[in-house]
Amino acid sequence: MQNIYQHGGRNFWIHNTGPLGCLPQKLATFDKKSSDFDQYGCLKTLNEAAKQFNDQLRVLCEELRSELKNSTIVYVDMYSIKYDLIANATTYGFENSLMACCGYGGPPYNYNPIITCSRAGYSVCERGSKFISWDGVHYTEAANAVVASKILSTNYSTPQIKFSYFCSN
Repeated sequence: MQNIYQHGGRNFWIHNTGPLGCLPQKLATFDKKSSDFDQYGCLKTLNEAAKQFNDQLRVLCEELRSELKNSTIVYVDMYSIKYDLIANATTYGFENSLMACCGYGGPPYNYNPIITCSRAGYSVCERGSKFISWDGVHYTEAANAVVASKILSTNYSTPQIKFSYFCSN
């Protein structure tokens, strides 16, 4: 950010990281026991690491707001948006909160690090709109629509500045 600022950039839209412990890719590749999961089936240690990173990023954004004069730095809490999506998947119309639509291996995660989406042997779900994860890492179009709506609401932004501000300034 400081480099971009030195070259004239003044508006920054910073997203923190999502709940890594809820990604099918992570869930399928880590050895784990039942105590490693939270109430939604996500890996607690990875989510704790993501939250610690996000706390440091939030503090950095606060510091840079003071340091980079005449700049706008909006911090967006993607973790909360995406964790809410997992925790309340059925409320948003999703049936498979932790399973990839495109992948290999079937339930519970449909993810295999060797046979990933687009490799020989993979399969694609019939109703992608009912899945949050497309390929174990990326979200489906339907999930991204929910995420985008929440981002644009500014309810998860500090400060709460509409995205259109960045299009006119």
